[in-house]
Amino acid sequence: MEDKTIRIDDTGFGGYRLVQNPRWFCYGVDAVLIADFAKMKKGAKAADLGTGTGIIPLILKHKYDPEQVFAVEVQPEVAELARKTVAINDLQECIRVVEGNVKTAADLIGKGTLDAVVTNPPYVTRGAGIPGGDPVKNTARQETEGSLEDFVRCAADLLKEKGDFYMIHRPARLADVVETCRKFRLEPKEMQFVQPREGKAPNIFLIHCVKYGGPELRFLDPICVYDAEGNYTKEILSIYER
Repeated sequence: MEDKTIRIDDTGFGGYRLVQNPRWFCYGVDAVLIADFAKMKKGAKAADLGTGTGIIPLILKHKYDPEQVFAVEVQPEVAELARKTVAINDLQECIRVVEGNVKTAADLIGKGTLDAVVTNPPYVTRGAGIPGGDPVKNTARQETEGSLEDFVRCAADLLKEKGDFYMIHRPARLADVVETCRKFRLEPKEMQFVQPREGKAPNIFLIHCVKYGGPELRFLDPICVYDAEGNYTKEILSIYER
């Protein structure tokens, strides 16, 4: 029986459309921010770890035109939606959905083969927070199928020397993220905090690391998502290309 909750949405990026199931989750500003932040070279080979239904590969294709993006997703039902997303946009030659766990993705794709790796991983450690009633939602939010270390290790395994790693996460996990990246020789080079509104504490941060990079970290100007009236700021609208 056809699932009536599945829908096809216009992303606003290059006419690309996305297959989503709102009963599980829909992409938000986090995915758009990390895709914009991951400024890879045209023709790069990249991976998106925990792709969901494939929004990040679509935006990467539109903004930076990589040669190939491996879209890694552990949940079979979500990976199937990602495959449908790729098909309706006729991007089979560019985006390849890899159904599997980040613990084994490097073996499936090839170690030391990629120029860039991007991830918007689960933010909450396994068992922390309030568990969701839907297991698909729970896996997207909590580290049930892969820890922060698993995601970072996978990125380090996939990247070539001097390859770029881009991640979005919560400030509460900042120390864990930096420590884990350095453990796997991914040196933090740029960091940018994201505030919900001006004057509010950041609730998201973006980090760019380089495999075997030298120790030098640069902080970029913070981004504010909403203005005083509750509308997207000019910077966010520019990222959305609106």
